[in-house]
Amino acid sequence: MDKALKPDIITNGLNHGLSTGNWGKDKFGEVIRTGVSQVLNRLTFVSALSHLRRLNTPIAKQGKLAKPRQLHNTHWGMICPAETPEGQACGLVKNLSLMSFVSVGSNMAILINVLELLGVRTISQERIITEQHCKIFVNGNWYGIFHEPEHLVAKIKGLRRSLEIPKEISVIHDIHQKEVRIFTDAGRVQRPLLIVKKNRLLI
Repeated sequence: MDKALKPDIITNGLNHGLSTGNWGKDKFGEVIRTGVSQVLNRLTFVSALSHLRRLNTPIAKQGKLAKPRQLHNTHWGMICPAETPEGQACGLVKNLSLMSFVSVGSNMAILINVLELLGVRTISQERIITEQHCKIFVNGNWYGIFHEPEHLVAKIKGLRRSLEIPKEISVIHDIHQKEVRIFTDAGRVQRPLLIVKKNRLLI
């Protein structure tokens, strides 16, 4: 039985993939992906941090397309505009900024309780929805409506700054669309903001 079935075939496959960086083979025996695992660059502390925060765009590096290599306006403060390799990989391999971080997600029930206490009415509670109402979205789903969006956004930001709700919660007030979009999910790149009041930094 032991000769017919190799008990360590999965272990050997994982060891080979992690040691060489070659991941998977097609029916012809060709390697599907290379460089999946890499040896951490420990030349300096900053180079180790840089290596851990690297972003690889899955596009052929031989192409001459300019758009994928450029930084988008929404990347401001999230992705470093200077740190990228020279040559073919220029712009396709990017790095997260040193102070940016990726959200791990938080419990949505905490936010729902706060919205209920602030007086947000759910869709099932409100029968007539007019243009004066502001739509409240939680993680992309229409949760309810509110009549004073500025007060709601200010209250959520105040609770977030005092750490009464998780600091990873994002809130966006779209004035033109009359929407307030709140996110608590994982995988969002975030960055710290310096809050200034009356030309003074609140740190």
